[in-house]
Amino acid sequence: MRLKLDENLGRAAADVFHAYGHDVQTVLGQGLSRAPDHEVIRVCESERRCLVTLDLDFGNPLVFDPAQYSGIAVLRLPARPSHQDIVDACQTLIVGLKEADIRGKLWIVQRGRIREYQGEDRS
Repeated sequence: MRLKLDENLGRAAADVFHAYGHDVQTVLGQGLSRAPDHEVIRVCESERRCLVTLDLDFGNPLVFDPAQYSGIAVLRLPARPSHQDIVDACQTLIVGLKEADIRGKLWIVQRGRIREYQGEDRS
């Protein structure tokens, strides 16, 4: 899977995804630090990458309609996350990516649990 890690995820997250064979780019590595959210998601879509972030703003489907993107995964961590909390959330996402396609979807990822946003049926 092609992933873009937001600037709020560090090297540990990138290392976990790389270890499982994912194609990972980072917002920081591409010089997009402090870029507006709409610019970050635009770049993700132009590269056909799923955004992985801690930024809860991306969890608002009224602002970022998941159907328009290659996937949005918002990791929900404890208030003071440990290194292991980050690794666990990343591994939960990796399992989810093996089982389902995230393209066009919003996933909220917690340790051992993924909730998928279910938008209204537009038919």
